[in-house]
Amino acid sequence: MPKLWTDTVVAHRAAVRDATLDAAAALVAEHGLTGVTMSGIAEATGIGRATLYKYFPDVEAILRAWHERHVQRHLEHLTAIRDTADGSDPATRLAAVLTAYAGMAHHRPGGEHDGHLAVMLHRGDHVSDAHQHLHALIRDLITDAARAGQVRGDVPAGELAAYCQHALGAATISTGSAAERLVTVVLDGLRPRP
Repeated sequence: MPKLWTDTVVAHRAAVRDATLDAAAALVAEHGLTGVTMSGIAEATGIGRATLYKYFPDVEAILRAWHERHVQRHLEHLTAIRDTADGSDPATRLAAVLTAYAGMAHHRPGGEHDGHLAVMLHRGDHVSDAHQHLHALIRDLITDAARAGQVRGDVPAGELAAYCQHALGAATISTGSAAERLVTVVLDGLRPRP
């Protein structure tokens, strides 16, 4: 098969997959988890049901694939923030990543419509992998800030990273300003002891 044809087929498959994931997410936001069907997704995507079944066996598989993509994009965004924040100041980079993470935790998918959606989506290995990746990202930022004397050094960086993740991930945050206040509280807990 010629390379151009292969590239075109791969690009087409990726476009159909992305369109399917986007359509499913929009339908869940509009109708809730129980209101989404394979027929509805196929129609919203603009493909036939038979074609959709070639890509995904059921709605749950589509939603899991959407969530995996969603989580991966969040991790890429946090990494980009780390890389573009003021590189000379580890505390600024740490604060920027924690603020972005708090905002992401505040805007969870499917929130008001269906609590069951969150339970279903968070069962996969991709969530565990993402938590480990996030933990390592925050731990490394804390390590850099501790070396610079900006973060306490009497507690291992891994424990402080877990503290940050749990405090920001578990809080019920209603606004962006509430997220910023919570990040300030978390950062205060990381300050070196006098």
